[in-house]
Amino acid sequence: MIITIVGGGSTFTPGIVTSIALRQKELGVTEVRLYDIDGERQSKVGVVVDWILKDMKSPIKLTVTTDKKEAYTDAKFIFAQMRVGKYAMREQDEKISLRHGVVGQETCGCGGMAYGLRTIFPMIEMIDDVEKYAAKDHWILNYSNPAAIVAIACQKLRPNARIINICDMPIAIIEMIGKCVGIKDYTNIDVDYFGLNHFGWFTRMEYEGRDVAAEIRAYAKEHGILLPKEHIEALKKHEATGDRHANQSWIKVWTNAARLMELCPEYIPNTYLTYYLFPKENVEHSDPNHTRANEVMETREKALFEGVDRYLATGEIDKKVFYAGAHGNFIADLAVALLGDEKKKFIIIEPNNGKVPNLPDDTMIELPAWITKNGPELIGIEPISTFYKGMIEQQNACEHLLVEGAIEGSYTKVLQAFALNKTVPSIEVAKEVLDEMIEANKAYWPELK
Repeated sequence: MIITIVGGGSTFTPGIVTSIALRQKELGVTEVRLYDIDGERQSKVGVVVDWILKDMKSPIKLTVTTDKKEAYTDAKFIFAQMRVGKYAMREQDEKISLRHGVVGQETCGCGGMAYGLRTIFPMIEMIDDVEKYAAKDHWILNYSNPAAIVAIACQKLRPNARIINICDMPIAIIEMIGKCVGIKDYTNIDVDYFGLNHFGWFTRMEYEGRDVAAEIRAYAKEHGILLPKEHIEALKKHEATGDRHANQSWIKVWTNAARLMELCPEYIPNTYLTYYLFPKENVEHSDPNHTRANEVMETREKALFEGVDRYLATGEIDKKVFYAGAHGNFIADLAVALLGDEKKKFIIIEPNNGKVPNLPDDTMIELPAWITKNGPELIGIEPISTFYKGMIEQQNACEHLLVEGAIEGSYTKVLQAFALNKTVPSIEVAKEVLDEMIEANKAYWPELK
């Protein structure tokens, strides 16, 4: 059984392969293939992955390739995590946005739309290649961001593709909240959730009869932040916590999430909502010359590639660098669930089709679903109230317009998408940002007329 990782040159790849290797017997996996169009970068990541598999004494065969036929032939699972334009373009997305006084973020606002326009057609190409070469009963499990925009494009252009779009942010939030209230086995926290990707709300959290949502509201009121006490103490001492969601650029996010719970106490928000509901405050807090992209390049990216170079030169290993991250647990667990028939619950992104009765059927909704060997079965909820419905409809319209603009090559529709986004104050600002981004993305975006 073969698993192919698309975007094999990502610094998240070692963590994903570690998660696969830990589940080798459950998955029955015999081979992992890394596939990337950047062969030089991937070859270095491949050194790390090869070392990890040997260190774990895993029987899994490793193949590293830049050839799509070799990558996909007979593959059962395709884990997609492509980053078109890499961190250099993420940096441009964030800094162009901030220069115009709007949120500069990887997946939200103008930065997210820029990233989406780069990713839509490479994703469609990947789906077609997988259909051509992979096992007939394959599943594409897509981590590629921005997941909401990618999911809409896939549904419009390849509605019959065997793809499940996912995001590990809800489970990362559950894990962080669990730590806040002393729960270590966070995967056993049962939740209800609804929204769009990076744009949703937890309506219920329970653990062994405990109302975790009530506990976290009290915690947020006391501490003013949704980070656990040990993280707060470490940050006071300017120490790293070892958690990528607790780096410096995330501190304001977790603080704003606590404030958002105070202002809208009904539900627990996905942290990304703070970019939409506190856009002015986020811009004021941001450094337009040093964004999250720079942080990542200076930390995780730098540490991994310097670790590879040191290993190749001296044979010395820094296990903390090579084994960094649990990013792969969610996607690997989903693959396990698809192979079994135990009806495990995961939060995924699928067409609404009436599951939220007062939202359009073509909304790519993020909801809990039962996962079986036949695929996902979304769990429906009651109609949502006006505030949440209005927020979702505006964001959904923005994302659908962007995808339509990309498909049609329509400058007007893309401009309308930028103008409709809640992080953008006016259509004039939207035009300024869009025009500068068109210049920066000439090598990646479809032509807009």
